Amino acid sequence: MEWFEQARAAEQLRDWDAAIALVSAHAECHSTDHYMHDNHLWHMDLLARAGRFSELTELALTDVHARRRLNRSLREQGMETALRGRAKDGDCDALYVFVRLLCGTDRAQEAHRAVQDLGPEDQYAHQIVARFRSPSSGAQ
Repeated sequence: MEWFEQARAAEQLRDWDAAIALVSAHAECHSTDHYMHDNHLWHMDLLARAGRFSELTELALTDVHARRRLNRSLREQGMETALRGRAKDGDCDALYVFVRLLCGTDRAQEAHRAVQDLGPEDQYAHQIVARFRSPSSGAQ
């Protein structure tokens, strides 16, 4: 698999353009071929690591893997405002990532307010906050 080795080498060199071009040519989201699907996930990861958030954002409109990788990248970069905005626009995964970020940084009250503002009917978001606030979790 020559393209695979070339893609790995480009990735190690942080030659994102080359790595992305090589991997995307062998990637398919909903493929029955698990290699094509794995390559799709690799492609999303490469886009995130390359900082290509605009491409991920565009793909996230129709691709759950792009949406999840984008939200995770926004969390890793500390881009709370962007996550909040995505959650406000109806991205439930962004809401969950945002709430976990707030709870994980000892801001459970702020997380509770975010759920009330952005997803008052979202039971899973309420459960995330409740887990962090429960005495058994060690959080307050």
